[in-house]
Order: sequence, then structure tokens, then C-alpha cells
Amino acid sequence: MALVHCDFFSEVLGLSTSMDVILPQAAGKAQIGMASAARQRKHPTLWLLHGMSDDHTIWQRRTSIERYVAPMGLAVVMPAAGRSFYTDMKVGPRYWTFLSEELPAVARSLFHLSDARKDNFVAGLSMGGYGAFKWALRCPHQFAAAASLSGSLDMARHCKAEGDWRKELECVFGDLCKIARSDNDLFHLARQVARSKGPKPRLYQCCGTQDFLYADNLAFRDYARKVGMDLTYEEGPGEHEWGYWDRMIQRVLEWLPLKKA
Repeated sequence: MALVHCDFFSEVLGLSTSMDVILPQAAGKAQIGMASAARQRKHPTLWLLHGMSDDHTIWQRRTSIERYVAPMGLAVVMPAAGRSFYTDMKVGPRYWTFLSEELPAVARSLFHLSDARKDNFVAGLSMGGYGAFKWALRCPHQFAAAASLSGSLDMARHCKAEGDWRKELECVFGDLCKIARSDNDLFHLARQVARSKGPKPRLYQCCGTQDFLYADNLAFRDYARKVGMDLTYEEGPGEHEWGYWDRMIQRVLEWLPLKKA
């Protein structure tokens, strides 16, 4: 595998930003503890999103993601998105537009990445779990599958938030009482996709039973199944921490509808 760090100026954000990219390499001289594989065609891609207070480097620093994907022939793109909830912020940059439009164009112009729906997947943890499901449900023609690990999935409930947390969310979303039934409401998006005649991404969701977001996850699981989404759900002992996510990203990779390299 090759790990590439990219700094570039985003026209959408109006500032410099970063992404880290893991690229497949053809099997060659063995690396200690890591097999490798690549495909003859453009690389299938996992867009992997970070959580709040983290950045584009966190998945490599806290998990063995590079080692896990090495034998799969799967590229991994990890962008930086601050504390934006992958949203065009009310007070701040347009991270949703960056994520959904500019980032794929930039990444595919630099690297040999497939733009075929069957080759594209998105996943994330916590804030990134929300971002992953939002991206897949708002752009179901772009993704075959999406995964949320301990996702912050029920944003509409934050209309009752107070204090500094409310102020921060208002900088992101504006009027919190308008999240429900908007394009920032995953329940609303799931219902729209389920009722549509268009493509429907497969969803994978997991959460630890001791996680403070466990109730959010149960609510979204039940609703997504009620409206008819293809949802795989797993839970078990675990808190909101990297030991759990390191285990579960391996489960996500096993679940992805990806043919062997």
C-alpha cells in the first residue's frame, strides 16, 4: 500500500485543506505483516470520514486501516472536515458541497479511482457516521453501500440542546428546529430514498451498548427498517472509543459488497 498526504486549496471552502489517501499496490516484495493487492482497472474506493475533534489523519493513527485494506485492492480517501457535521455551515465553510462535489473530483483527478457506483462506498464514525449516511442517502446514485460506526444519527433531537453545545450546533445548522424533515435529517432522507424508484445503497450500522449515542442508533435502526431500507445492524459491548472502532471497521470491510482483488 501507498499512503499519500495531499494539501490543496479548496475553491468551495475558500481555504487550504488536506486529505490522506491509501492506494493499492500490486503484490510485490512482501512487507512485514501486510499482504498487498491491486486491480487492473480503476480502484474501488472507500471514503472514510472522521469524527468531531479529529481530522484526516485519525484513522491511520488509531486503527490499522492500511493493513486491513492492503489485500483488498481498495483505495481509502480520508478528508478533513473540522467540526462541520459535513454540512454547508450557517457560520463557516460549505463542507457539504466540498464533500459531495469538489472532493471526489479532486481525488479522481489525482489518483486512479473509479467513479462507478458499484465501486464506491462511504463510512465514518460518530460525526462521520452521520456524514456517511447523509452522503449516501442524499446521493444514492453515487454509492453502493454506506456504514456508520457509533454514528450521531438523530440530529433533529438536538433542537432541545442548551448552552455552548446549542451555540455550536446553531453555527453549523442554523435554526435547530428546522433540522427535522430537512436534508440534514437522516430519518427524512431514509424515507425519501426508500420511497423512490432510484438506487438504494445498502447500509451497515453498529454501536456499542454502553455508547452515549446508543439510543440514537436504536431509533435510526428501527426507523430505517420500518421504511424498508436494506440495513445490517450489529451491537455489542462497547463505548465511544477507538478499541471498538478498530474492531468494527474490520467488520465493515468484510461486509462491503466488494469482489476480491
